Amino acid sequence: MSWYPPYWGTGIWVTKVAHDFRHVQVQMHSKFYNTNVFGSHFGGSLASMSDPFYALMLTKLLGHRYQVIDAATQIQFIAMAKGTVTADFNVDDSLLNRIREKTSKGDKHHETFTVEIVDEEGRVVTSVEKTIYMRLKRHARDELEKTFYGTDDQFPPRRSRL
Repeated sequence: MSWYPPYWGTGIWVTKVAHDFRHVQVQMHSKFYNTNVFGSHFGGSLASMSDPFYALMLTKLLGHRYQVIDAATQIQFIAMAKGTVTADFNVDDSLLNRIREKTSKGDKHHETFTVEIVDEEGRVVTSVEKTIYMRLKRHARDELEKTFYGTDDQFPPRRSRL
C-alpha cells in the first residue's frame, strides 16, 4: 500500500497490516514537500492518510459478495500536526457481525468510523469520521430473492435497475 500511486511524494507510509487485515497502521513523516508555511502537515495530506483504509479493510473482510464504498469524510483539525503522525484502523468481530446482520436481507447500510491521527507524543491532532456504504452486490441479492421466493420462472421478469 505504501507504493499506492496517490501516496507517492506525500510521505505517507503503511507501517503495519495485520495478517487478518483487521488492523492497519499508517504514518506520515514531516518533509519539506508535505508541510505548509507554518511547518505543519497539509490538511489534505492528513485527509489522504485516512482515506482508503476502512473501505479496503471491509472489502477484504466482508468478501466478494459485498459492495463497499467510501461515502463521506468529515475531518476536524484539533492541533498543528508536526513531526511523525500516526493513524490506526481497527475492525473487530462485533462490527463485522453487525454489518452482516444489517445487510443480510439486501438492505443498504452506512457505518461511521472515527480515526484519530496522533503526533509523536500521542496527542490527537486530527479527528476523521469516515462513513462507509455497504450492501450485498446485485448477484448476492438475486440469490437471496431466489431463496425467499423460489426460482425466476415463477415471476415475471424484473425491470432492470441501474
